[in-house]
Amino acid sequence: MEKKRKLKIAFLSFYSGEVSRGVETYVHELSNKLVELGHEIVVYQNGPERINSKYKTVSVGFPIDWNQKGIEGRFLGIAFTDYYVRLIGKFTWKILKELNPNIDVLVTTNGSLQVLYGRVWSLINRVKHVVAGQSGPGADDRWNLWCFPNTFIGMTKHHCDWAKRANPLVKIAKIANGVDLNKFRQNTKPLKIGLPRPIVLSVAALEEGKRIDLLVRAVGKLNKTSLLLVGRGKLENKLQQLGDSLLKDRFKIISLPFESMPSVYNSCDLFSYPTVPWESFGIVMLEAMASGLPVVAADDPIRREIVGDAGIFVDPTNADKYAETLKKALKLKWGSKPRRQAMKFNWDDIAKQYEELFLKL
Repeated sequence: MEKKRKLKIAFLSFYSGEVSRGVETYVHELSNKLVELGHEIVVYQNGPERINSKYKTVSVGFPIDWNQKGIEGRFLGIAFTDYYVRLIGKFTWKILKELNPNIDVLVTTNGSLQVLYGRVWSLINRVKHVVAGQSGPGADDRWNLWCFPNTFIGMTKHHCDWAKRANPLVKIAKIANGVDLNKFRQNTKPLKIGLPRPIVLSVAALEEGKRIDLLVRAVGKLNKTSLLLVGRGKLENKLQQLGDSLLKDRFKIISLPFESMPSVYNSCDLFSYPTVPWESFGIVMLEAMASGLPVVAADDPIRREIVGDAGIFVDPTNADKYAETLKKALKLKWGSKPRRQAMKFNWDDIAKQYEELFLKL
């Protein structure tokens, strides 16, 4: 049997070490699994090394002014004038100026200037460039596609179909995000939340695109049901005020390290995710299902593909219907459906798909 080639792969992930959201979880978990498969992985990030990292971390450490208001939902931050877009560009420029071109694959995860700089660098140095389509269908991933990477990775069939229409000249690969089934499982010791049961849980950055205010209003229409939000973001104060007004002592916002999340999922009864239709994925839904929780999600093709029969779909902008759906989901007996659905997204299998792709580039 021919010996498998050991790959040298560089991931650029600006926010890794600063926050632990979907992209950062994706980079951390996938990189660890690729190391286990025998490859050499370096993650270039702004924050410090993450706990339990098996890969090498190179931290840049640019100061971030989190009080800056990003230009959300606008194409490339109005042609690269957005504070965070420019900071990611500065970060990428610094990394690529110093990056040894003796690597096989460059993976960019933050879009915009990072993809542009990464593509030019990879062409000059004859390195394969892969874009992880973490933005989802829309202007930013359209830009990523028109930078002509060697491969664009879509997370779902819907995302890939859209990408093929957006730029038919780029190779598209469908590889979902994953979940660690050993870490996220039922029967983990629950965290003491201090809220009356049943508890609806949502884990998300507290920003406009997650539409968490719609969930707060829906749970506010239910008697004897609590809501726990896990996350931080610019809307935290507004959401706290809204939750205190509608739910009073049935509402909390907390923030915990990623390592504590299995206990959080095992403390709740239902997970809900009312995000915008163009969000590329939602790893937190996999974590919830792996922990045995059913999901009430926004009714769009991406969420339907991820959740399958382990949840119910609803238009979250209809507060009454949203509340009725949450109530219905809490009453149903879900059995092993959530866990079985999550098993389709095992990181071990996902990493092997990435390995196969990288070896064929």
